Amino acid sequence: MSETGKRNIEFTDQKQEEKEIRKARLRDILDGSLLTREIVVNHLPYILFLTLLLVFYIGNRYHAEKIIRQSLRLQTELKELRAKAISTASELEYLSNQSQVARLVEQKNLDLKYPQEPPVKIVKKKTKRKR
Repeated sequence: MSETGKRNIEFTDQKQEEKEIRKARLRDILDGSLLTREIVVNHLPYILFLTLLLVFYIGNRYHAEKIIRQSLRLQTELKELRAKAISTASELEYLSNQSQVARLVEQKNLDLKYPQEPPVKIVKKKTKRKR
């Protein structure tokens, strides 16, 4: 066989080719030539749509977290106000006892005395009206 009839077969390392492809892809990304390829340009509206959805998703998450924090803050404030209302109501009930009223009147020297006679109910008699 002659030399022209012989086939030259080259054996290449598959791992080396993959490394070269990866380097080329990384190089394309870094220099921006990846964005000018036809497939990327054809899918640009879809990519922009996905980017817009991503921005809305992130914004929605921040908004939801803000509402949750505000809700928790309002719940703790409500618990505090409920406890304050209960304590104020019990204090008012305590101070409105007859014995406490008498003690406060005596402390403040108001010269008020208990009535000796019970209160009298005033009743108005109904009269018939003529028309």
